[in-house]
Amino acid sequence: MRNSELEFFVDMLNTRKIQIKKNIDGLEKELSELNSLELNDEGDYASVSNENLREIAIGKQQELELLEIEVALGKITDKLFGICEMCEEDISIQRLKVKPHAKYCIDCREIVEKQQK
Repeated sequence: MRNSELEFFVDMLNTRKIQIKKNIDGLEKELSELNSLELNDEGDYASVSNENLREIAIGKQQELELLEIEVALGKITDKLFGICEMCEEDISIQRLKVKPHAKYCIDCREIVEKQQK
């Protein structure tokens, strides 16, 4: 992969990393606000509980993506970026443009997803 392509992906990953950190901070603030509400009845409690569960699930997904981004940035430093962790072939540039922190090429991703089901 050319240096200009690597720089493009570093920028893309760092931009997404900043956005995720902002999202996580916002989620934490929302959860704090929800937890501080004075609830009047079971309906209010159920509504807040539902909202809490949704916010927590979103936060966990964002934290997972943040970890994957950190791994991808490390791979760029180690000159391993864009290589499938399963077959060790190059991951297509088109796939990396959609998901720059991809661990697997398209074929191996399908295998992993089938194994997880």
